[in-house]
Amino acid sequence: MSRLSVPVTEKDHQQGNPNAACTLVEYGDYECPSCGQAYPVVKRLQKRFGDDLRFVFRNFPLTEAHEHAEHAAEAAEFAGAHDRFWEMHDLLYEHQDSLDDDSLLKLGKRFHLPADKLLETLTEGTFQPRIKADFSGGVRSGVNGTPTFFINGQRHDGSFDFDTLAEAIQSHLGA
Repeated sequence: MSRLSVPVTEKDHQQGNPNAACTLVEYGDYECPSCGQAYPVVKRLQKRFGDDLRFVFRNFPLTEAHEHAEHAAEAAEFAGAHDRFWEMHDLLYEHQDSLDDDSLLKLGKRFHLPADKLLETLTEGTFQPRIKADFSGGVRSGVNGTPTFFINGQRHDGSFDFDTLAEAIQSHLGA
């Protein structure tokens, strides 16, 4: 079983209790249909486990299969630089069918993000080093597709449906 090679740090995008008994890490791609299916599952898991679960998202854009994945990840990172990462993360998954640059600019406007700066970010690849670091950490951890989940540092190789993930999380909680 693969282990998470890059430990979770304060630089990661995290939701939930930082001292939670269980940490769920997802390597995801905003344009990946399977990640889109996993998105509401993660939301349900967060509600179910509450303070016992910390969720971490890391970028793993599969650019050969998804032409807009890289720019979507950059838009999320740009939003994160304006303290709006999770709002953009959610909108990207909720609008997976329109992730071209014009659509990303429209999504950014919902949070009053400066469109000219977002466009400049996408053009210059400002957040590519961050995204590449997430990606290479995923590769070192054995990630070869999306979504890939790690529960308390161990790769979850089962299904990512709600019941299977909930059971796996519960087993890590020891109850």
